[in-house]
Amino acid sequence: MTRTALALASSMIALSAVPASAQDLRLDPIFSDNMVLQRGRDFPVSGIAMPGARVTVALDGATPVVTRADANGAWRAMLPAHSAREGATLAVRSGDGMLELTNVAIGDVFLCSGQSNMEFTLSHATNANVSVAQSADPDLRLFNVPRQTSTTPQSEFGAPVAWEVSGPDSTPDFSATCYFMGAHLRETRDVPVGLIAASWGGSIIQDWLSRDGLMSNGGYADGLALLALRGRDPDAAQRQWADQAESYFGRATAELGEPVTADVHNFWEEWGEDLHSYDGTGVYSTRVTLTADQAAHARTIYLGAVDDIDQTLVNGTPVGATIGWNVQRVYDLPADVLHAGENRIELRAIDTGGGGGMWGVAPLRIALDNGETVSLEGEWQFRRGLSTGEAGPAPAVPWIGGNGLTTLYNGMIAPIGRIPLAGISWYQGEANVADAEGYRTLLTSLMADWRARFSTERFAVVQLADFGRMRSGPVESDWAELREAQRSVVDADDAAGLAVAIDIGQPGDIHPTNKQDVGLRLALAMDGANNAALPVATRQGDSVRLTFDRPLQVIGDARPVGFEACAANGCRYVSARMAAGDTVAFDVRPDETRVRYLWADSPITNLYDGDMLPVTPFEMPIPRRR
Repeated sequence: MTRTALALASSMIALSAVPASAQDLRLDPIFSDNMVLQRGRDFPVSGIAMPGARVTVALDGATPVVTRADANGAWRAMLPAHSAREGATLAVRSGDGMLELTNVAIGDVFLCSGQSNMEFTLSHATNANVSVAQSADPDLRLFNVPRQTSTTPQSEFGAPVAWEVSGPDSTPDFSATCYFMGAHLRETRDVPVGLIAASWGGSIIQDWLSRDGLMSNGGYADGLALLALRGRDPDAAQRQWADQAESYFGRATAELGEPVTADVHNFWEEWGEDLHSYDGTGVYSTRVTLTADQAAHARTIYLGAVDDIDQTLVNGTPVGATIGWNVQRVYDLPADVLHAGENRIELRAIDTGGGGGMWGVAPLRIALDNGETVSLEGEWQFRRGLSTGEAGPAPAVPWIGGNGLTTLYNGMIAPIGRIPLAGISWYQGEANVADAEGYRTLLTSLMADWRARFSTERFAVVQLADFGRMRSGPVESDWAELREAQRSVVDADDAAGLAVAIDIGQPGDIHPTNKQDVGLRLALAMDGANNAALPVATRQGDSVRLTFDRPLQVIGDARPVGFEACAANGCRYVSARMAAGDTVAFDVRPDETRVRYLWADSPITNLYDGDMLPVTPFEMPIPRRR
């Protein structure tokens, strides 16, 4: 039995041994032995007691704070601010009941959240064995939020939880990025540090906002209304979404491109240059010949996984629609939908970002009720429809965890309560690369939303790492657009910091294993470091000078690479040079009005500051020629 399970079991045994009135007293689930309370701040302690009961809360025997439970039994007591310490005891009493939390620390508490790169565990990071073996620290405490989605805000987590002391037993399954950030902050701040990790791989930012926070962005009222309907009538909500999807597919696939042979087991981005960065709709089709007996006994069609949304038709009749990039498409076949002779199978797909279309190793087939199958592995054709830019955002299923609206906030953030924090770190964006402009407002809203909930200001954002094909010339890049959105949001916020990761990704792997440097850079951003600011640009004749706010160094060459000058008809690489320790210079043409730096999915980086932190990718206007 793990230490966490043993502690939970012991708590349940102790609880069963006290009088019934004492069993009515409990703390909210964020409170347990080994927890960290935020120093220097009044701290709310909350839970459940008998309705109207008197509750007292005391830290280390100090004068207790007295409160009363409301008509529903909920109570909340506000402890006065304390300075950092270890080994405290928190005692809660009501009637005959008493709860006591031991080994409580007072220090700095941080929330780490995002998608899979924040969820990525220490056991999978570079040099994991060494990091885990050296992770013992009695003043570093960890709290893992279990996965849970919900249509409404929850007060309980999706599974038993408890704070744990950092060590080889607790760190392997904890967020690597969050751990490395916290370990560094422990060294620099020399106070106890508490880390709360709440992440969901592949999640979109819209699923992490509260309902009010999302509504402030506009455009989500229909989706949130559908989410509310899901809570009241799941079948009605499913039918309404299917109608929306059918309408979208009808519009986005009304006119199709020329047919090409489809590889139904690999994302369409892997087929060649034409679809390398395509996010939008496409139609797969094939024909299968059946005997009369096969048609009469066909019951189920298996079409593998589809990234991200599909609608499947058999001989023109819709048989199913699903959202979820890694969900197997398995649909029941209505009676008489198939017939003897040739039958047409059509799968309409929407890719909202990243990989797209049919993929995976599952065999495509029709299953008969007698146990036989008919293979669908023959030739498939593909025709391109409208992109998401042309057709507009795809219809979302707002209750799908990770791809919904507010469900992760409801299930994973709301149960944390409203405890004060020292700061929040955010590592997400890969799932939103198709809409960088929308991400600007959503990230700004998320920061405001969570700051208000957790009474904190400091927010550290990881800028997306390099991922995707390396190029030999200037290109347009959704990844670069989203990095610029992240940079500009942080640059406009005095209490935010940017952790640049453009040099520590892996072009062929969206999950780079070097989380040590990401954690270090997050810690620096949390402590106030910020390299999100644009350089100051000046122009004299055909020469442009970019002056940065710190001395720089070029690694591996005398010239920095990755600078582009852009005119209305496109961009070109320029030959840049160091004009001073903090200044890069290059020549431009009269019609060039913008400069871009590291504007690609996976650019080469060789410009760093004195602390070996890379200069952030950016785009900015070039001053007019004087």
